[in-house]
Parts: sequence; structure tokens; C-alpha cells
Amino acid sequence: MTGLLILLAAAVVTVVIAVLMRWKNGRFAERPADDREVLTPEQIGAPLGERATLVQFSSAFCSPCRATRTLLTDIAGRLDGVVTVEIDAEAHLDLVRELHVMRTPTVLVLDADGAVSTRASGLPRRDQVLAALDRAGASPG
Repeated sequence: MTGLLILLAAAVVTVVIAVLMRWKNGRFAERPADDREVLTPEQIGAPLGERATLVQFSSAFCSPCRATRTLLTDIAGRLDGVVTVEIDAEAHLDLVRELHVMRTPTVLVLDADGAVSTRASGLPRRDQVLAALDRAGASPG
């Protein structure tokens, strides 16, 4: 009987964790203004966008990374002053550690000055990316 209760408890905990991870996947978490990292063009290997920069950390065998790359490239192509930069997480481990990137894809939204205004882990939806750009001061129009 004890084994059955432990199994049931483990199943419930697993379901709760899975639901929370699915809910959090791709959602952007805003950074407090006084706790924002600032990235330079040298760190990301590309110039910053005039209005915003979408920085994606990817890995070679990450399927959601390909979908995220397509989404971010499409959005940046439609908005003036917004650029996207993809960084291979495996090749830039120091930066990954410094920014506490725990999984790929991770997307950072940088404002015009390179400050990280928000970040998301997992595949974001188009509306989430646009809202994050709006909060960074790079909304369309």
C-alpha cells in the first residue's frame, strides 16, 4: 500500500511540474530596470539594432531553435531597427554561464542600448515576441 501511495504522489508531482513547464515555455520574464545585464556588440558578435535586438541562444540539435529562428527572423524583417542575432550556446559557454542560460532556445530582448529588457526560454509565440519588443520600446509604428 505504501508503494502505491508513493507512486501516486510521484505521478501527481510529475503532472504538476509538466503543466507548469508547459505554461512557462516561451513566456517572457521582464527584468527590473536596476537588474538588467548590458550586452555589447562584441559580446554578441553583431551590431545592435537601432530600436531592439533579439538574441537567440541555440544548439545544433534543437528543433524548437529552428522554429524560433524562423519566427524571430520574420519579425525582425518586418520591423525597422530590429535585428536578430543567433548565438551557438555550445561555442559561447562563458556568455551562457554569465547570462544564466539554462536551455535552448533562450531569447533575450535587448533595448537600443543593449540592456536585456526581457527573456524567454523555449519557443515563444509571435504575440509574445511583439509584446516583449513593445516593452523594450521597439513596437511597430
